[in-house]
Amino acid sequence: MEKTNVMRVLDQKKVAYKSYTYSDVISGIEVAEVLGENPEQVFKTLVTIGASKKNYVFMVPVCKELDLKKAAKAVGEKSIQMIKAKELLPLTGYVHGGCSPIGMKKLFTTTVDESAVNFETIIFSAGKIGYQVEVALPDLQKVIPVKTADICEE
Repeated sequence: MEKTNVMRVLDQKKVAYKSYTYSDVISGIEVAEVLGENPEQVFKTLVTIGASKKNYVFMVPVCKELDLKKAAKAVGEKSIQMIKAKELLPLTGYVHGGCSPIGMKKLFTTTVDESAVNFETIIFSAGKIGYQVEVALPDLQKVIPVKTADICEE
């Protein structure tokens, strides 16, 4: 299997991970199905912009939606909104569907939904469409600063 930048970063930091590849998948829920994993354990990476014009990264299970009010509160912003799709690649270096919290062009404040603590590991994009990595949350925190908060819609 081809290594992505995310996998190289994990290797550099000596963080244990499992990697997965798949093809012909559209949604995060389909990714979970193809991998045979619980959609609550497979996370999508969302990039937002706050009222202060600072960018933030949020990770939520693929079967849930980000609650923008809760997300803004978690990072101390008045409000946040999703960035436009065309801004994703220049800002992060990743394309829609292949965005990973690891290895972005800049380090952004990253918040993972608190449900992640219910799992030994979480699965998220390895930085390329068709590639996922499975990492323990404490190990992810060794690579990038990550906090947890209640950020999903009810």
